[in-house]
Amino acid sequence: MVLCVVALMATIASVRSGDAEQLKVSLSEKGAYRSIQDAVDALPQAGGSIVVAPGTYRGKVRVTKPNVNIKGAGGGPDEAVIVYGDSAVTAGGTVRSATLDASGDNFRLENLTVWNDYSANSGNPASQAVALSVTGDKDVFANVRILGAQDTLFVNKGPNRNASRQFFVNCYVEGHIDFIFGNAKAYFRQCELHGVANHAVVYTAQSRAFPDEDSAFVFDHCTLTADKGARDIALGRPWRPYAAVIFLSSQINAPVMAEGWVEWDPGKSRRLMNAYYAEYRSSGTGADPRGRERYARQLSDREAMQWSLQTFFSHDTSWIPQAR
Repeated sequence: MVLCVVALMATIASVRSGDAEQLKVSLSEKGAYRSIQDAVDALPQAGGSIVVAPGTYRGKVRVTKPNVNIKGAGGGPDEAVIVYGDSAVTAGGTVRSATLDASGDNFRLENLTVWNDYSANSGNPASQAVALSVTGDKDVFANVRILGAQDTLFVNKGPNRNASRQFFVNCYVEGHIDFIFGNAKAYFRQCELHGVANHAVVYTAQSRAFPDEDSAFVFDHCTLTADKGARDIALGRPWRPYAAVIFLSSQINAPVMAEGWVEWDPGKSRRLMNAYYAEYRSSGTGADPRGRERYARQLSDREAMQWSLQTFFSHDTSWIPQAR
């Protein structure tokens, strides 16, 4: 079923009347919270809504409560910015570096920018630096900009190791090495993935560890772009042996290497033979299937259907607005 993106955005944008709380964050408005974290902490355990006025909010945000809805009030996602500059080195681990860490179920984020600006300081040594970490189930992201360099977006299972379902629509994600990574069951629709200038760019590092594990990344009608200074651009490499990444009807405008996919540790690991890397009707500069890695798949119409939104989520899409 084709999603009506306009209707989806309108549905998510409206504040749900059933929310327990609706709080305001602003840098200047009287009576509003000054930090997003303070507003999150003030919500009851059952969750609620937070509206964020335009401005740049420097500081980490951690959301562990369920049913939290955070929406930027500006005219676009660039008007309300959550930013911090931690890294794996400074924070004591890759995931700990996240600017926004969302582990609560039924989390909603709309019309904001989440940025890890660690790499913006040229004096910092190279390191993983996560902008957004998502480990909740049934989490939805609409019209969100996710900015970073290495390991920008972490989409993964929660602490209980149950499958985490996540849906991204009309989002922009940028980075270079492994910049969308993890082991969630994540679906991206009409998103832009942008490789920033670097000696190597790898869009994905999915980490399915077992052949029957219920996780994968699906990119449906997405667009892939890159800076002119981006080199050795690959669609993905397998962080774990059974990594699963599927591109459906995507526009690959970046000059992706002919092979498309690369080994995790070339000359040492042998994971490509077990990974499920597939494309269906890719188009654009980097879409030529003739030189693709021999283990990669070009899907038929029937094979592509198993990766449609409804089938991917086993027809349980009531949590995705307008996807019923």
